[in-house]
Amino acid sequence: QVQLVESGGGLVQAGGSLTLSCAASGRTYSSYAMAWFRQTPGKEREFVAAISRSGSNTYYADSVKGRFTISSDNAKNTVYLQMNSLKPEDTAVYYCAADRYFATVAAIDYDYWGQGTQVTVSS
Repeated sequence: QVQLVESGGGLVQAGGSLTLSCAASGRTYSSYAMAWFRQTPGKEREFVAAISRSGSNTYYADSVKGRFTISSDNAKNTVYLQMNSLKPEDTAVYYCAADRYFATVAAIDYDYWGQGTQVTVSS
């Protein structure tokens, strides 16, 4: 079992920055691939970014490439999402997810989820 708790969401103006954190506890954190997804009302959960178990590979949705950066600190059992140049269309609830094997773009592949943190970008 892995428990995930997100933090760092909030209200920011367009062009601003936020850093989300996801603290993991339970089984060996470094054994999991981690990802961030986001969701707005009435829409499916959307892939944002992922990082492999080793931390050596990262993946991004085209909509955030060049603006968002995913990273991990295994010593702190935490994964981060640095979000720069935020746009109103980035407004969503952001979820952290963990997979026992691979970093993928499909939400259905992930075994564990956090409760989500709201990010609101005003124009």
